[in-house]
Amino acid sequence: RSHDGATGRQLMMMRRATAVLTQQRRALSNFHPLASHVDTADNTAATSWDFSLENHARAEMVMSKYPANYKQAAIIPLLDLAQRQHGGWLPLAAMDRVAKLVDVNPMRVYEVATFYTMFNRTKVGKYFIQLCGTTPCMVCGSEDIKQAIESHLGIKEGETTPDGLFTLREVECLGSCANAPMIQLNDDYYECLTPKSVVELLELCKKGTPPAMGRWGSLPLNGQVSCEGPKGKTSLFEPPEPPPMREDPLQGQVDPASVKAHMGY
Repeated sequence: RSHDGATGRQLMMMRRATAVLTQQRRALSNFHPLASHVDTADNTAATSWDFSLENHARAEMVMSKYPANYKQAAIIPLLDLAQRQHGGWLPLAAMDRVAKLVDVNPMRVYEVATFYTMFNRTKVGKYFIQLCGTTPCMVCGSEDIKQAIESHLGIKEGETTPDGLFTLREVECLGSCANAPMIQLNDDYYECLTPKSVVELLELCKKGTPPAMGRWGSLPLNGQVSCEGPKGKTSLFEPPEPPPMREDPLQGQVDPASVKAHMGY
C-alpha cells in the first residue's frame, strides 16, 4: 500500500512538473506549428488550386534543371513558388499540385513542407515579420525590439493583426549577427534596430512604403553601410590581388593511370 501510494505521489509530481514546463514553453512563443492539417473554409482536400500561367512556365523551368528521374529534387523551389503565388502560405491543394508535378506521393511533399520553417501552412500577414531571438541578437536587445513590435501592433508573438497586415514570429539565427538586432520582413533584412526605428519601419509598412534595400541586399537602420563599423570602411579599399598560381613542373603531362595507383584505386 505504501509503495502504491508513493508511486501515485510520484506520478502526480511528474504531471505537475510537465504542466509547469509546458506553460513555460508556451510563454516563450505563441506560435505552435500544426502537427497535421486542419481544414478551414478555404483550405481543404477538395479545394482547387493551380499555378498561374506565368508560374507554370517558371515551374517548368525549375524542373528542367533536374534529370527526369530526379524530379522530386524540385519540391522545395516549387513549394516556394506556390507559397509566393498564394500570399505567403501553402494550402493543402498547392502541396498536392506540386506532388503531381514531380510525380511523387503527396506525403513526400507534406514531409518537406512541415520540416522547413520557410514554409507556412497557415495564413500570415502581408508583412511577415521574423524576429531573430538567438543569442547575439538577444544580447543586443532583440527582446526590446519584440516588446516594441507587440506594443505598437497590439499583438503577441505568433499572432497576426486583425487587419491581416502583420504577422510576428520569433525565429532562430538569420545569419546577420554583425548587425544585431534584426528582423526579416518578407524577403528583406532590416538590421541595427532600436525600438524607435522598428516602430518607424512598421508605420512605413502601413503606408505601403517600406524602405528599399541597400546596395548589399539589406538595410541597417542606423545609417551604416552593410556591416561597416561606426568609422566606416577601414580596409579592403581596393580589390585584393589574386593569389599566385602554383608552378606546374609537369606541364600537364600526367598519366591518369599513375594517379589512380598513387590514390589506391
